[in-house]
Amino acid sequence: MPTHMRQEINEIPEAAARLLDSSRQFLCAAGQALRERDPAFLITIARGSSDHAAHFLKYAIEQQAGRAVASIGPSLASIYGKSLKLDQAAAISISQSGKSPDIVALAQSAAASGALTISLTNTQPSPLSDASAYPVDINAGPELAVAATKSFFNSVLAGLSILAEWTLDVELQRAISQLPEKLRQAVTLDWNGLAAELGEAESLYMLGRGPSLAIASEAALKFKETSEMHAEAYSSAEVHHGPVALVDRRFPIITFAARDAATPSVLETAEGLAQQGALSFITADGTKYARRLPFVETGHPLTDSLTLILPFYGFVEAWSRAKGFNPDAPAALKKVTETH
Repeated sequence: MPTHMRQEINEIPEAAARLLDSSRQFLCAAGQALRERDPAFLITIARGSSDHAAHFLKYAIEQQAGRAVASIGPSLASIYGKSLKLDQAAAISISQSGKSPDIVALAQSAAASGALTISLTNTQPSPLSDASAYPVDINAGPELAVAATKSFFNSVLAGLSILAEWTLDVELQRAISQLPEKLRQAVTLDWNGLAAELGEAESLYMLGRGPSLAIASEAALKFKETSEMHAEAYSSAEVHHGPVALVDRRFPIITFAARDAATPSVLETAEGLAQQGALSFITADGTKYARRLPFVETGHPLTDSLTLILPFYGFVEAWSRAKGFNPDAPAALKKVTETH
């Protein structure tokens, strides 16, 4: 019988379609509020996979809306008791459960400081949705596996949908509306040939740039969570600033490349590392030395980046089982982490 994680990966196309249908009015309301407020900058409040979703949205908002976005540590409010001047800002909080005390505390502080507050949660009502002026149910449905998959995806998709409404970006709106069908293709892509190549590797790097760096960070976390394997994410522009010193022959590197302006430089890095002897894989065409991983084109650079996580999720779930782990219940982890 498939693991809960595998079932939840398979449910991502349906979960995405449900979000776009059932939460449409809330996504539109949040986007309209941003358009009317016209914030000078934004902050994000999240941890774990939710923070990777926030990191993705940082790049998307900065590229599409021209507003700086900063991730704020939740302990600023919960531990240090400090507040920020946010009357010209918007704050986006992301939490599957919507009840981690430190996330809620900073969201409440942001609201009290004058920020326009938006929350993305998979549970409503919740303390976080109650603390937000514009709560959005990401409608991922129940997620039983400890490692988040469909809730991560829908958190990013909800943020992109709000962004498309905020900026009235017709191309992004079109790509989002067509995304569920593209996801049905992406979820069937086979990366399992990667397993034979990784062999007994104990460490690997995940590379990306722009939004795909957030995907690389999410992928690295999933290796750690499901397989107790050391994986680190770096920008393809930063890997040569120190981390490359650990890359020797057949050191595994997976590079997440979307169809965007960064692709040529990302491909150049992956090719160069392959020439150095690294076991280099990349989601791009035009490779000579690095090995191509299959991907789906979606018609927009942002949705292209997001869709890359689906075949990886499928791969890492199978890898975890092959290594004798239970990806549904990693040791020392639990589904809801309530930090203070």
